[in-house]
Amino acid sequence: MAGGLSTRLYPLTLDLPKPLVPVLDRPVLGHVTEYLRDFGVDDLVVNVHYFPEAVTSYAGDGSGFGVRISYLREPELMGSAGAVRAVADRFSETFVVIGCDDVTNLDLTAALEFHRARKAEATIVLTEVADVSQYGAVIVDSLGRIVEFQEKPPRGTERSKLANTGIYIFEPRLLERIPQKTFYDFGKQVFPELLTAKAAFYGMHQQGYWCDIGTPGEYRRVHRDALEGRIALAPPDGARIAHHVLIGAGSTISPKATITGPTCIGARCTLEDGAQLVSSILWQGVRVGADASVRDAVLGNDVVVADGAVIQGGEYGGGTRIESAMFESPP
Repeated sequence: MAGGLSTRLYPLTLDLPKPLVPVLDRPVLGHVTEYLRDFGVDDLVVNVHYFPEAVTSYAGDGSGFGVRISYLREPELMGSAGAVRAVADRFSETFVVIGCDDVTNLDLTAALEFHRARKAEATIVLTEVADVSQYGAVIVDSLGRIVEFQEKPPRGTERSKLANTGIYIFEPRLLERIPQKTFYDFGKQVFPELLTAKAAFYGMHQQGYWCDIGTPGEYRRVHRDALEGRIALAPPDGARIAHHVLIGAGSTISPKATITGPTCIGARCTLEDGAQLVSSILWQGVRVGADASVRDAVLGNDVVVADGAVIQGGEYGGGTRIESAMFESPP
């Protein structure tokens, strides 16, 4: 699922689709594709809508990842279920649905075995999170059958700490529940209908790593976790990682600059004399001027931080030039 507008990551995604948002200086779509491939899922359909040509140019036919990729182009978004229904002819056996913003190492093979052992029509991979109010709680019985959802319950009212990861395993017959050429959503329509019908609808709780990078806070978290070793992600060729800092290929770092991790510096960045970088994420082509200070910020492609500028927090879209002496975190 790669067609959304990614509004929660604005301004970073004003001119970049979320599948191409970099995690450790690589588009997140690359990480997700390799995750699927490593579990034997090698025939993929990617739905595209927002900057579709950028996505197709990056992923191509999938051969660079060792998979096959085709595309569903949606002039108008059809919802998560509507998009899958539009390519129903591709699914003659058990299939997986995953979001392009899911960075995870959850065991997909184990989830498939769980699904098949229960002869399920639909299975959601679940994982425990500290604050389920951000995602919604899923309540299962002793066999793993889903009995209820709590949509973003206030803290202290949740009856489960299990969150829906957005990783789904479906049988083709599920598609019969989705009307053709109609906007339809898994969470709001298909899943409630499965509960009402008392269908073979299960949730598998797994231990492991999962992060939805769709918000600035979670986007920062996945970098922190990857750089500190809580999730293993492959950096791009030419990048090097040391002391919780990634430095991308072709970047120039003055010996008089200081970097404090966890920090990710993308390819072709420049840090001038006296520049200070703390717990930040720089995309590609960023220049941090002499004696400038950047702390807990995300700087998009080709951002320029003027000499002596001070940035504290915030996200700054591609091509921004930052001249001011002080920036505060946006609300």
